[in-house]
Amino acid sequence: MRNSLAWYPIFLKEMLLFRRKLLRLGYVFSAMIMPIIYLGAFGWGLGRSVRIQGTDYLSFLIPGLVAMSSMNNSYSWVANALNLSRLYFKTFQVFIQAPISPSAIMIGEVLAGMVKGLFASLLIIIIGLFISSAHFITPLFVITLLLNCFLFANLGVITGMRAKSHEDTATYTNFFIMPMAFFSGTFFPVDKVPLFVKPIIYILPLTHTNIVIRKSSLDYEGLISLLVLVVYALLLFAYGSRLIRRYSE
Repeated sequence: MRNSLAWYPIFLKEMLLFRRKLLRLGYVFSAMIMPIIYLGAFGWGLGRSVRIQGTDYLSFLIPGLVAMSSMNNSYSWVANALNLSRLYFKTFQVFIQAPISPSAIMIGEVLAGMVKGLFASLLIIIIGLFISSAHFITPLFVITLLLNCFLFANLGVITGMRAKSHEDTATYTNFFIMPMAFFSGTFFPVDKVPLFVKPIIYILPLTHTNIVIRKSSLDYEGLISLLVLVVYALLLFAYGSRLIRRYSE
Protein backbone atom coordinates (compact mmCIF):
# COMPACT_ATOMS: atom_id res chain seq x y z
CA MET A 1 0.00 0.00 0.00
CA ARG A 2 1.32 3.44 -0.80
CA ASN A 3 2.34 5.29 2.34
CA SER A 4 0.12 8.24 1.39
CA LEU A 5 -2.93 5.97 1.65
CA ALA A 6 -1.88 4.15 4.83
CA TRP A 7 -4.66 5.93 6.75
CA TYR A 8 -7.41 4.56 4.51
CA PRO A 9 -7.93 1.10 6.13
CA ILE A 10 -8.40 2.75 9.52
CA PHE A 11 -10.83 5.26 8.06
CA LEU A 12 -12.67 2.51 6.15
CA LYS A 13 -13.03 0.39 9.30
CA GLU A 14 -14.66 3.28 11.15
CA MET A 15 -16.93 4.08 8.21
CA LEU A 16 -18.14 0.47 8.00
CA LEU A 17 -19.02 0.60 11.69
CA PHE A 18 -20.69 3.98 11.14
CA ARG A 19 -22.76 2.60 8.26
CA ARG A 20 -24.07 -0.14 10.50
CA LYS A 21 -25.15 2.49 13.02
CA LEU A 22 -26.87 4.54 10.33
CA LEU A 23 -29.12 1.59 9.55
CA ARG A 24 -30.53 1.91 13.05
CA LEU A 25 -33.20 4.57 13.33
CA GLY A 26 -32.33 5.08 16.97
CA TYR A 27 -28.86 6.41 16.10
CA VAL A 28 -30.16 9.06 13.72
CA PHE A 29 -32.82 10.05 16.24
CA SER A 30 -30.28 10.31 19.06
CA ALA A 31 -28.08 12.57 16.94
CA MET A 32 -31.04 14.92 16.39
CA ILE A 33 -32.86 14.86 19.72
CA MET A 34 -30.65 17.16 21.82
CA PRO A 35 -30.38 19.96 19.21
CA ILE A 36 -34.14 19.73 18.62
CA ILE A 37 -34.73 20.07 22.35
CA TYR A 38 -32.49 23.14 22.43
CA LEU A 39 -34.31 24.59 19.43
CA GLY A 40 -37.64 24.03 21.15
CA ALA A 41 -36.56 25.31 24.56
CA PHE A 42 -34.57 28.34 23.41
CA GLY A 43 -35.26 29.01 19.74
CA TRP A 44 -39.00 28.49 19.55
CA GLY A 45 -39.46 29.74 23.11
CA LEU A 46 -37.77 33.07 22.43
CA GLY A 47 -38.24 32.85 18.69
CA ARG A 48 -38.28 36.15 16.87
CA SER A 49 -39.31 38.19 19.90
CA VAL A 50 -35.67 38.62 20.94
CA ARG A 51 -33.00 40.10 18.71
CA ILE A 52 -29.26 39.46 19.15
CA GLN A 53 -26.46 40.94 17.05
CA GLY A 54 -28.95 42.40 14.59
CA THR A 55 -30.91 39.22 13.95
CA ASP A 56 -33.67 37.22 15.60
CA TYR A 57 -32.67 34.72 18.26
CA LEU A 58 -33.53 31.64 16.20
CA SER A 59 -31.21 32.74 13.41
CA PHE A 60 -28.50 33.43 16.00
CA LEU A 61 -28.97 30.05 17.66
CA ILE A 62 -28.83 27.70 14.67
CA PRO A 63 -25.14 28.29 13.71
CA GLY A 64 -24.23 27.86 17.37
CA LEU A 65 -26.07 24.55 17.52
CA VAL A 66 -24.26 23.43 14.36
CA ALA A 67 -20.93 24.28 15.99
CA MET A 68 -21.88 22.53 19.23
CA SER A 69 -23.22 19.43 17.46
CA SER A 70 -20.11 19.12 15.29
CA MET A 71 -17.96 19.42 18.42
CA ASN A 72 -19.90 16.82 20.39
CA ASN A 73 -20.08 14.21 17.66
CA SER A 74 -16.57 14.62 16.23
CA TYR A 75 -15.11 14.40 19.71
CA SER A 76 -17.27 11.77 21.40
CA TRP A 77 -17.23 9.19 18.62
CA VAL A 78 -13.42 9.18 18.37
CA ALA A 79 -12.81 9.38 22.12
CA ASN A 80 -15.20 6.55 22.98
CA ALA A 81 -14.31 4.28 20.05
CA LEU A 82 -10.57 4.68 20.52
CA ASN A 83 -10.78 4.17 24.26
CA LEU A 84 -12.84 0.99 23.87
CA SER A 85 -10.64 -0.43 21.10
CA ARG A 86 -7.50 0.31 23.12
CA LEU A 87 -8.56 -0.92 26.57
CA TYR A 88 -11.27 -3.50 26.02
CA PHE A 89 -11.28 -4.95 22.51
CA LYS A 90 -7.49 -4.62 22.05
CA THR A 91 -7.90 -3.86 18.34
CA PHE A 92 -5.95 -0.62 18.49
CA GLN A 93 -2.79 -2.62 19.18
CA VAL A 94 -3.15 -4.11 15.68
CA PHE A 95 -2.76 -0.63 14.21
CA ILE A 96 0.34 -0.02 16.30
CA GLN A 97 1.94 -3.27 15.13
CA ALA A 98 1.08 -2.64 11.49
CA PRO A 99 3.71 -1.01 9.22
CA ILE A 100 1.99 2.37 9.18
CA SER A 101 3.05 5.65 10.75
CA PRO A 102 1.44 7.22 13.83
CA SER A 103 0.36 10.18 11.71
CA ALA A 104 -1.48 7.80 9.34
CA ILE A 105 -3.35 6.29 12.30
CA MET A 106 -4.12 9.79 13.49
CA ILE A 107 -5.40 10.90 10.08
CA GLY A 108 -7.65 7.85 9.73
CA GLU A 109 -9.22 8.33 13.15
CA VAL A 110 -9.62 12.09 12.74
CA LEU A 111 -11.21 11.86 9.30
CA ALA A 112 -13.68 9.30 10.62
CA GLY A 113 -14.56 11.63 13.49
CA MET A 114 -15.04 14.48 11.04
CA VAL A 115 -17.51 12.47 8.97
CA LYS A 116 -19.61 11.77 12.06
CA GLY A 117 -19.46 15.40 13.15
CA LEU A 118 -20.47 16.59 9.69
CA PHE A 119 -23.34 14.11 9.55
CA ALA A 120 -24.79 15.38 12.84
CA SER A 121 -24.25 18.98 11.71
CA LEU A 122 -26.04 18.32 8.42
CA LEU A 123 -29.14 17.21 10.30
CA ILE A 124 -29.20 20.53 12.20
CA ILE A 125 -28.55 22.51 9.01
CA ILE A 126 -31.50 20.82 7.27
CA ILE A 127 -33.79 21.62 10.19
CA GLY A 128 -32.46 25.19 10.26
CA LEU A 129 -33.20 25.72 6.58
CA PHE A 130 -36.84 24.78 7.19
CA ILE A 131 -37.47 26.85 10.32
CA SER A 132 -35.32 29.92 9.74
CA SER A 133 -35.31 32.45 6.93
CA ALA A 134 -31.70 33.47 7.60
CA HIS A 135 -29.08 32.57 4.98
CA PHE A 136 -26.39 31.30 7.32
CA ILE A 137 -24.56 28.94 4.93
CA THR A 138 -21.56 30.75 3.44
CA PRO A 139 -18.10 29.58 2.32
CA LEU A 140 -16.75 30.83 5.66
CA PHE A 141 -19.43 28.82 7.48
CA VAL A 142 -18.37 25.62 5.65
CA ILE A 143 -14.65 26.21 6.27
CA THR A 144 -15.25 26.87 9.96
CA LEU A 145 -17.42 23.78 10.30
CA LEU A 146 -14.77 21.56 8.72
CA LEU A 147 -12.04 23.07 10.89
CA ASN A 148 -14.15 22.64 14.02
CA CYS A 149 -14.76 18.96 13.23
CA PHE A 150 -11.07 18.44 12.57
CA LEU A 151 -10.05 20.17 15.80
CA PHE A 152 -12.38 18.24 18.09
CA ALA A 153 -11.72 14.91 16.37
CA ASN A 154 -8.07 15.52 17.26
CA LEU A 155 -9.09 16.22 20.84
CA GLY A 156 -11.10 12.99 20.79
CA VAL A 157 -7.99 11.03 19.83
CA ILE A 158 -6.06 12.62 22.69
CA THR A 159 -8.80 11.77 25.18
CA GLY A 160 -9.09 8.22 23.84
CA MET A 161 -5.34 7.75 24.21
CA ARG A 162 -5.00 9.28 27.67
CA ALA A 163 -8.11 7.90 29.40
CA LYS A 164 -7.34 4.96 31.67
CA SER A 165 -10.92 3.67 31.64
CA HIS A 166 -14.22 4.28 29.88
CA GLU A 167 -15.33 6.28 32.93
CA ASP A 168 -12.36 8.61 32.42
CA THR A 169 -13.69 9.48 28.99
CA ALA A 170 -16.94 10.70 30.55
CA THR A 171 -14.94 12.71 33.08
CA TYR A 172 -13.03 14.51 30.33
CA THR A 173 -16.32 15.23 28.59
CA ASN A 174 -17.89 16.68 31.73
CA PHE A 175 -14.92 18.92 32.48
CA PHE A 176 -14.05 20.15 28.99
CA ILE A 177 -16.78 19.52 26.41
CA MET A 178 -19.88 20.28 28.49
CA PRO A 179 -18.70 23.73 29.72
CA MET A 180 -17.75 24.69 26.16
CA ALA A 181 -21.20 23.73 24.91
CA PHE A 182 -22.92 26.19 27.24
CA PHE A 183 -20.43 29.02 27.82
CA SER A 184 -18.69 29.48 24.47
CA GLY A 185 -21.32 31.58 22.73
CA THR A 186 -23.67 28.85 21.56
CA PHE A 187 -26.77 30.22 23.28
CA PHE A 188 -25.78 33.83 23.95
CA PRO A 189 -23.01 36.24 22.85
CA VAL A 190 -19.76 35.98 24.74
CA ASP A 191 -19.80 39.72 25.45
CA LYS A 192 -22.71 39.08 27.83
CA VAL A 193 -20.57 37.10 30.29
CA PRO A 194 -18.94 38.84 33.29
CA LEU A 195 -15.64 40.55 32.55
CA PHE A 196 -13.60 38.36 34.90
CA VAL A 197 -14.79 35.20 33.10
CA LYS A 198 -14.00 36.39 29.57
CA PRO A 199 -10.28 35.43 29.56
CA ILE A 200 -11.26 31.84 30.33
CA ILE A 201 -14.04 31.85 27.74
CA TYR A 202 -11.69 33.08 25.02
CA ILE A 203 -9.26 30.24 25.73
CA LEU A 204 -11.93 27.72 24.72
CA PRO A 205 -11.75 26.81 21.00
CA LEU A 206 -15.53 26.55 20.56
CA THR A 207 -15.76 30.25 21.42
CA HIS A 208 -13.75 31.10 18.33
CA THR A 209 -15.76 28.67 16.22
CA ASN A 210 -18.96 30.44 17.27
CA ILE A 211 -17.42 33.81 16.44
CA VAL A 212 -16.37 32.83 12.91
CA ILE A 213 -19.28 30.58 11.97
CA ARG A 214 -21.77 33.44 12.40
CA LYS A 215 -19.90 35.88 10.17
CA SER A 216 -20.95 36.36 6.56
CA SER A 217 -17.45 37.55 5.62
CA LEU A 218 -14.05 37.47 7.26
CA ASP A 219 -13.23 40.63 9.22
CA TYR A 220 -10.36 41.29 11.64
CA GLU A 221 -12.09 39.60 14.60
CA GLY A 222 -12.98 36.60 12.47
CA LEU A 223 -9.44 36.32 11.12
CA ILE A 224 -7.97 36.24 14.62
CA SER A 225 -10.43 33.58 15.75
CA LEU A 226 -9.82 31.54 12.59
CA LEU A 227 -6.06 31.64 13.22
CA VAL A 228 -6.64 30.54 16.83
CA LEU A 229 -8.61 27.54 15.57
CA VAL A 230 -5.87 26.62 13.08
CA VAL A 231 -3.20 26.81 15.80
CA TYR A 232 -5.32 24.68 18.16
CA ALA A 233 -5.92 22.12 15.41
CA LEU A 234 -2.24 21.82 14.48
CA LEU A 235 -1.10 21.55 18.09
CA LEU A 236 -3.71 18.92 18.92
CA PHE A 237 -2.83 16.92 15.81
CA ALA A 238 0.85 17.00 16.70
CA TYR A 239 0.17 16.00 20.30
CA GLY A 240 -2.19 13.19 19.30
CA SER A 241 0.38 11.81 16.86
CA ARG A 242 2.99 11.95 19.62
CA LEU A 243 0.75 9.98 21.99
CA ILE A 244 0.23 7.31 19.35
CA ARG A 245 3.95 7.19 18.59
CA ARG A 246 4.78 6.65 22.27
CA TYR A 247 2.01 4.16 22.93
CA SER A 248 3.39 1.07 24.67
CA GLU A 249 0.50 -0.86 26.29
